[in-house]
Amino acid sequence: MGMGIRGTSLIASKSGYFNRFRDIMNKRLCILHANCQGEPLLARLNASPEFTDQYECRIITNYTREAIPDGLLERCDLFLYQYLNANWGELASDTLLGKLKTDCKSLCIPNMFFAGYWPFWNGKPGFNYRCTHLDDIINMGLPDEETVLLYLRSNLSQKFDLNALLHQTIAQEQQREAHTPIKYVDIIENEHGQHRLFNTVNHPNARLMDHAATEVLRHLGMTPPDRAVLDALGDPFPEFEQPINPHIAAHFGWPFGGADAQYNVYGIPMSHARYVANYVSCQKAGIEDFIGYLQGEYRES
Repeated sequence: MGMGIRGTSLIASKSGYFNRFRDIMNKRLCILHANCQGEPLLARLNASPEFTDQYECRIITNYTREAIPDGLLERCDLFLYQYLNANWGELASDTLLGKLKTDCKSLCIPNMFFAGYWPFWNGKPGFNYRCTHLDDIINMGLPDEETVLLYLRSNLSQKFDLNALLHQTIAQEQQREAHTPIKYVDIIENEHGQHRLFNTVNHPNARLMDHAATEVLRHLGMTPPDRAVLDALGDPFPEFEQPINPHIAAHFGWPFGGADAQYNVYGIPMSHARYVANYVSCQKAGIEDFIGYLQGEYRES
């Protein structure tokens, strides 16, 4: 008897599986050593058929100090990394580069950061999206409503040199940019006031992530994806748009960040004023997990 349809389908299915397995085995290994920007960068690199035809990529998250499995670096064919200095010990970039085989390609990629929209941001542990100016007002011990109003009515242009703070964050980013051949600070400097470029201090939007991916591909001698393909990927970090203080937006004359602006805060449309009220309530309740608080994890049922 001839083979039935079911048997033919089974063989075709197995054949397809083994073909895919063979394709993966024939690809070269790419390691992407990066922070949260690694996933959206890889999504854009994978939009290039040239890249996906040649490389099977594995992301190793640097800021969590994720361990790199033994032997992985030694097998690597393409090492894409954000620069980490000697303070990172065994994860320092120079240490990792020394473990690569001689014919492995390596490319330092951007690690983009910009505090211009949030000049009082501070990365001190113990609270997410910390604002030092708001913390100072909270520490005055006023009732919640007075704390919020005092902050919202603060004349920041009189209290602080906002221009100097903006220049400072750009200068710091120029120092970080010096480690990579992929230049991006000129985009931040020239365009940050025209349209919003970051959702948080280290969550760049599509404009910058598309640029980074395009330049990585060009450095690898590959053709970048068409504009429409990149546009279809959307916002790389859509879940949270950190609100901008309207006084800062007004000081610089930005066409965004006004008092009426609404931001996506973990699925909830929220104004800057409401965000500040949540910040104050969370801090005064002694809750360190501000992200969880904004997501509703501490609401009473």
